[in-house]
Amino acid sequence: MREALAEAERAYEKGEIPVGAVAVKEGIIIGRGHNQKEELGDPTAHAEMTALKQAAQALGGWRLTGVTVYSTLEPCPMCAGALVMARADRLVYALEDPKSGACGSVFDLVRSPHLNHRLKVSKGVLAEEAQELLDRFFQELRP
Repeated sequence: MREALAEAERAYEKGEIPVGAVAVKEGIIIGRGHNQKEELGDPTAHAEMTALKQAAQALGGWRLTGVTVYSTLEPCPMCAGALVMARADRLVYALEDPKSGACGSVFDLVRSPHLNHRLKVSKGVLAEEAQELLDRFFQELRP
């Protein structure tokens, strides 16, 4: 999660909402990402999406079996759906997203019995650090 927080800092430094993610397999980071929606003008440029794309490239295919994704914020429906479709094994996130979280707070796509794959989910890891970064960002945005 510390590496995901470092990615969130990169987003913060670029004026993006500070969310970061890493994809890990067998203890090795195989994908990294941070929010880049503003920078790239791309609504899909979320931290998790970038980390998943890099992980797929590293593994040479779209199936991310055995991969754990760490994110500083609970993934949205788009990212949660991508985690399911990629067949990731596990998701660990720091903070719940009470507005658009799709991994247990508002929705629970990653554990839906209606889909063909489910992830193990852990939350609250380094939540205070992730919250401090988000709070700092929004305080500076709206003083």
